[in-house]
Amino acid sequence: MTDFPLISPPLGEIYMFNKPAGYLTSCRDPYGATVMEFFPEGTAGRLHPVGRLDRDTRGLLLFTDDGRVDRALLEPERHVPKKYFFYAIGEVTPEMAEKIASGVFIGGSGVMSRPAVFRRTGVFTVSQIAGYLPPSRKTRYLKNPNGAAFSAELEISEGRKHQVKLMMRAVGCRVVYLRRISVGGISLDESLPEGEYRPLNEGERKIIEAYVAASEQRPTVKND
Repeated sequence: MTDFPLISPPLGEIYMFNKPAGYLTSCRDPYGATVMEFFPEGTAGRLHPVGRLDRDTRGLLLFTDDGRVDRALLEPERHVPKKYFFYAIGEVTPEMAEKIASGVFIGGSGVMSRPAVFRRTGVFTVSQIAGYLPPSRKTRYLKNPNGAAFSAELEISEGRKHQVKLMMRAVGCRVVYLRRISVGGISLDESLPEGEYRPLNEGERKIIEAYVAASEQRPTVKND
């Protein structure tokens, strides 16, 4: 038995974009280049980004012309999972990893993060991740070339500003490279170069449809 969410009218355009660093997530901004510069003028006039990524953050960003997609993925109570890959300077002990997973206080806000899924994927020295260091701080970080560094994935279910960076800072680590690799079960197409976009495929659209149906509390049609 398969459940097919009933969406009426059908969802509009939805695109996957592989955001490069250095661009603002905005339809227009007087202070810098925006992600809309990667779309043809006619397409850019119809679309808007779903949520945002910081200027220096790379990776998966969805675009749509349908406000239902925004509501379904961005409503705080939906807790849509978002997964990030990053490099950071510092060390993570098993106790620190458990702290990240169970929740940490974010910045000076006094707000504790929701439970998260943390997985360290590699251990390095600072010199070994030199290619991922931000140019503005590269010289500073390389003054300690043998300092500890690591790579990891972090899945969170909320979207507070600078959340991944602040969560890692709470355990004494500094994120130097950040890339979002999935949103709500939709993974970044690794064959999609930075600065390029493509329409969601049928399977990816069905994932969005399910979120929209749940957001609107629509009934589902059951096919045996």
